[in-house]
Amino acid sequence: MAKKTGHVIDLASIKAKMSDPYKKTFQIVNEKGEIVNQELFDTFSDDQLVDFMEKMVWERALHEQTMNFSRQGRLGFYAPTFGEEASEMGSIAAFKEQDFLFPAYRDLPQLIQHGASVAQGFLWSKGNAVGDDYGDQRNWFPQIIIGAQYVEMAGAALGIKKNGEEDTVAFVYTGDGGTSQGDFYEGVNFASSFQAPAVFMVQNNGWAISVPRYKQTAAETLAQKGVASGVPGIQVDGMDVLAVYIATKEAREFAAAGNGPALVETLTYRFGAHSSAGDDPSRYRTKEEEKPWFDADPLIRMRKVLTDKGLWSQEKEDKLVDEYKTSFKDAMKEAENTPTQSVVDMLKTTFEEPTPQIKADIARFEAKESK
Repeated sequence: MAKKTGHVIDLASIKAKMSDPYKKTFQIVNEKGEIVNQELFDTFSDDQLVDFMEKMVWERALHEQTMNFSRQGRLGFYAPTFGEEASEMGSIAAFKEQDFLFPAYRDLPQLIQHGASVAQGFLWSKGNAVGDDYGDQRNWFPQIIIGAQYVEMAGAALGIKKNGEEDTVAFVYTGDGGTSQGDFYEGVNFASSFQAPAVFMVQNNGWAISVPRYKQTAAETLAQKGVASGVPGIQVDGMDVLAVYIATKEAREFAAAGNGPALVETLTYRFGAHSSAGDDPSRYRTKEEEKPWFDADPLIRMRKVLTDKGLWSQEKEDKLVDEYKTSFKDAMKEAENTPTQSVVDMLKTTFEEPTPQIKADIARFEAKESK
């Protein structure tokens, strides 16, 4: 306890209490697969419960097959999602088709669930421009620059407000490390200043590559990071797909109703490496600190709930995994058969009206490509 200094303002007390509203983590199903909020659990139908499980199995199968493709040299950059299935599938289910998605590079599963094809996800990883062409879908391409998507999304949210679109929000994802970037604060502040319909998703998976959460920010929770800009936040158990869905749905409804932005922090975990580039998690974390998170595996806990209700079986899951992986292999064939963009096409689409230098470059590469 801090010593009394005679100061008239007790900053130590203020600091000790400023995160209190955000410390109670919202949860419906706990780490043991036990229902801890029966009233909210009962709002889900059996079909909804099974659908959430199927989507999480789909995402894990996508991760496993995508890692295989990466090891075979058939993809470029890929950020594994192993362990974050509840955070991603629970949140994306709360948004609507008309909402604008701004994903980070670890959010290909949400991008696909929001209308993109699996093949487009692979094409994005391969650096093919077709992977960023979503037509009329309200998707933005996954952002590689940490936190930059927060600024982009804030602009889209303001556009929604200015266009008078009803029941529509813009939503964005970043990780715990992203909340330490300037773009994060700028995006939150801008959207809040204009009271734009924005939902900020923070997937706190414990690590900013090899830097643990407690080292890269002194904030006790990430949910409280919006409060200085007037943005309310909630911290939710990110391994509980039902809790994530409810928390995100509430945030979306709040923003869509004209109340300004909301922020959701999901407490999840990155089970594997930061990326397919090959960082080794065993060099910066121990098996002992990983174990509680592996014990809280979102699929294990939901599997128990559904099995207890007679809605799930290992046979059903194995069959689904086989079907999903077959579809992913077909998607990879589609991606590999998609023509790459020529240099001339790239130059022609860089600006609406090419600059004199680009016009000269187009002429030069057209001469080369015609040979």
